[in-house]
Amino acid sequence: METRFLGASGLKVPALGFGVGTFGGKGPLFSAWGNTDVEEARRLIDICLDAGVNFFDTADVYSDGASEEILGAALKGRRDQAIISTKTALRLGDGPNDVGASRSRLLKAVDASLRRLGTDYIDLLQLHAFDAHTPIEETLSTLDGLVTAGKIRYLGVSNFSGWQLMKSLAIADRRGYSRYIANQVYYSLIGRDYEWELMPLDREEGIGAVVWSPLGWGRLTGKIRRGQPLPPGSRLHDTAGFAPPVDEERLYRVIDVLDEIAAETGKAVPQIALNWLLQRPTVSTVLIGARNEQQLRQNLDAAGWSLDAAQIARLDAASAVVPPYPYYPYWNGMFTELNPPPVPVQLG
Repeated sequence: METRFLGASGLKVPALGFGVGTFGGKGPLFSAWGNTDVEEARRLIDICLDAGVNFFDTADVYSDGASEEILGAALKGRRDQAIISTKTALRLGDGPNDVGASRSRLLKAVDASLRRLGTDYIDLLQLHAFDAHTPIEETLSTLDGLVTAGKIRYLGVSNFSGWQLMKSLAIADRRGYSRYIANQVYYSLIGRDYEWELMPLDREEGIGAVVWSPLGWGRLTGKIRRGQPLPPGSRLHDTAGFAPPVDEERLYRVIDVLDEIAAETGKAVPQIALNWLLQRPTVSTVLIGARNEQQLRQNLDAAGWSLDAAQIARLDAASAVVPPYPYYPYWNGMFTELNPPPVPVQLG
């Protein structure tokens, strides 16, 4: 498995990581994702490690902590082989301080995650969302203290806007705090908003993208087709309300091109969608998920080969959208002399 630096840090991560949101299966959302128990988790992690995938991503809210517990149990005795990434800031509990990124919440949340994971350090802690109620200085100083204490090795964010991330980086630089080096983002062939502002920011500031839901919330698994009902096993039946929105015509346009390239290459539709992401700027690792061994092995085969330039161009064209102002004039070529776009784009 190819390894890449996580942003401008010295930490190398595999090009594919394993997202373990399927571990636990508690609650209406996560039960639709999967209900992997400890025994099955060990088997899936065995397959990942054999393939060179040692980056495992979870969050404290996944199945109310059960995902972290199962991941920790499945890694028992081989913690040193793994890079553990988890997230916090979303609500986990009924108390007034059981949400956010305050000093009180972060200290409590990190200790709880360490207990559930059965480890004394977290390789990468990411804020699951921006907390507008807590001063950024309070959040960053607390995180920096946790790094100094050895409980966390690297810091990242998820679901931040451009200004939220840039303001945080500026304060960290001014105060001498540990910097964010990872940005966990939604990015897929049917969700390219990341390219408008966050990708240029990440490239400029040395932030590595950790991609979540690379198959567009299950829409690019190869099971959804134009004019056909959702297949019985699709998680979209129960979770469509949580899914990032996508225009149906654009979705089917992308699927049509994926089908064409699948016929040309002999690769499965999800493998092509994942491989396209692996060739995008700033992407450090793409998180694959799996409810069973078959899905995992198929997704792992998305690495180790490359789409050709013509195939990438066809996927780019099928998935492109006209970005909103103020991004539009930068992407249509008006300001290219001053600001070249982060990736080649054809506006649809």
